[in-house]
Amino acid sequence: MKYIIHMSDLHLGCGNLEQRFEVICNNLIAQKGKQASDCVIVITGDLVDDANDSSNYPKAIKWLEYLKDAGFRHILVVPGNHDYGTGRYGKKKFVKLFRQNFYQDDLGYPRKDIIDDIAFIGLDSTANELHFFDKLFSEGELGSDQLQRLNNILNSDDVKNCRKRVIYLHHHPFDWRPLHQLKDSHRLKKLLTNAINNGISIDAFLYGHNHKGNSHNGQWGIARCYDGGTATLKQRFQCLEWLPLLRVRSSIRLINIEDEDTSSDHVLAL
Repeated sequence: MKYIIHMSDLHLGCGNLEQRFEVICNNLIAQKGKQASDCVIVITGDLVDDANDSSNYPKAIKWLEYLKDAGFRHILVVPGNHDYGTGRYGKKKFVKLFRQNFYQDDLGYPRKDIIDDIAFIGLDSTANELHFFDKLFSEGELGSDQLQRLNNILNSDDVKNCRKRVIYLHHHPFDWRPLHQLKDSHRLKKLLTNAINNGISIDAFLYGHNHKGNSHNGQWGIARCYDGGTATLKQRFQCLEWLPLLRVRSSIRLINIEDEDTSSDHVLAL
């Protein structure tokens, strides 16, 4: 394995975004299909636009299978706030349904995959925001139990012995926005910086949610920190589009995880 292809916020089921994603898939196969076995695709949430529409999960699964059939065997996903409801209002039932549909199991988070001696650790930043008192809006939270499990995984022998470690989640850990932020990002920072100080490197940190597609390399002592933007360019409310800081971007990145020089990473034109 040499490359990570990071994308986020597909929002399939909204308008013509499935057609846009079909074009993205075909272009990705045309450009990188010969290197597919060297790639891991990581999708950091909001695969669908509204989980309440029962046709949306199958749409996402169809295109993931399409990419797998083209040779991209390793596709890793985590849920976003839209994968558990409308984006502003979530339902607990979708926590189990998402796992059953996209993982074919009912295991919890973090999700751990070791691929060619690189540990990929996926977090769920939405499930802890589905209580009756905070399931509105688009905030994220990992919660004490998941953070403890993350700490245990990072300190486990199999992960410590990997050459590299990649952490991915939906909610943006750095870019604070009212009613959009990861509420316990300070606790995640403390956990990860402690791991780094103890010699357990975090080599890439991937996320989405804000649709802005920026890089934040070097944050928390992590060389690669990338916001995947919105792969399908889902627009915000029209009244917000005129604000430069809120303009959406598609930042589907090809990350050369074997190269320590982050300048080898670039956004794909798909």
